[in-house]
Amino acid sequence: MIRQDGVRIRELVLADRVRPADVVRVHREALHVLRSSIDAAHIDAYSGDAWPPEVLHSYERALLLARGEVVRGSRSRRADPGMGIDIDVRDNEQFEVLSDLVPYTINAEGWREGRLVFSASDTGTALWIEVTREQEAALLSRLGPLGIPSSALTVLAPGR
Repeated sequence: MIRQDGVRIRELVLADRVRPADVVRVHREALHVLRSSIDAAHIDAYSGDAWPPEVLHSYERALLLARGEVVRGSRSRRADPGMGIDIDVRDNEQFEVLSDLVPYTINAEGWREGRLVFSASDTGTALWIEVTREQEAALLSRLGPLGIPSSALTVLAPGR
């Protein structure tokens, strides 16, 4: 597919039958590769499963970020405190929160110039990314040394 600006992109999704530990790594590595392309991101601090102990600190930090939005007036006091928490990916601490929670959340999204480029959902079972050839190559080069085969991601069929 070619974007309006002429850049060739591919849509990749998480393949079936990827080992659970690899699912976590694929989500995080995809997010790391796309980080510089994301200008807006948000996450839901909800999971269909219990949060793993190693990410509880990030879960608590996400809820603090949401409370900060209420204090600043950018979030309604009536809004669900765990839904749609804005994340500044340029801030290393906030990016760490996003990276920690992405493989487990019911929903996280990353946007570039109003266009969705990253979507993780369904408590880690769904991942969709839009990547350039360079980003795809960078992602595969990060996954390979982790022992994750390139088949962990598949090209989304056109029209789906």
